[in-house]
Amino acid sequence: MKKLIFSIGLLLLSILEVVGQEARTIRLSFVAEPQISWLKPDKEGVESRSGMAGYNFGVVLDRFFADNYALSTGLTINRTGGKLTYIGEDVDGNSVSIEKDYKLRYLEIPVGLKLRSNEFRRSCFYGRFGLTPQINIEARDEDDNSIGDEVRLFDLGYHLGAGIEYSIGGSNALMFGIVFHNGFTDITDESGYVDKTVLNRLVFEFGFIF
Repeated sequence: MKKLIFSIGLLLLSILEVVGQEARTIRLSFVAEPQISWLKPDKEGVESRSGMAGYNFGVVLDRFFADNYALSTGLTINRTGGKLTYIGEDVDGNSVSIEKDYKLRYLEIPVGLKLRSNEFRRSCFYGRFGLTPQINIEARDEDDNSIGDEVRLFDLGYHLGAGIEYSIGGSNALMFGIVFHNGFTDITDESGYVDKTVLNRLVFEFGFIF
């Protein structure tokens, strides 16, 4: 995992250097992305109960340094989360379980590389991958109580996705894709449980390119 993070980071630094030398085109897109997210713990005693439907929306910027290659970043609001079951013992040694919903909101700033095919019949295919850093701005449980002290401020993961762009004239186009986000870092800070719980998401990407 560390080698993967290092390799992606090195690639992005190389791209930034190239972009600074010969940037050609900048495109802005508005994206609205329904998604399914779930929490994945790595220890016994903490179990993933079910996924949660959410959404992500905001602006994405693609800066092309060649005809078919771009550095992609943006700023989006991510409404996500998941459900966990914590299993433990009471003072008498009896097994007890606590179910908890994590309703989370993040400020997301993805950074990655976008690869695009040549246009064919007003359409082109794209693939993208990179890192997904995000900052938690809200955390609530199933009763809508704040649980900000039980959720870590920063989350980091990677994303892989693909889709299609369809030109509607001029520089405008519609964008449809699917993106998988996999977390690297522990997002929870539950008292009494030493575990690593990462946030995973399957995102359905809809966008309008200006």
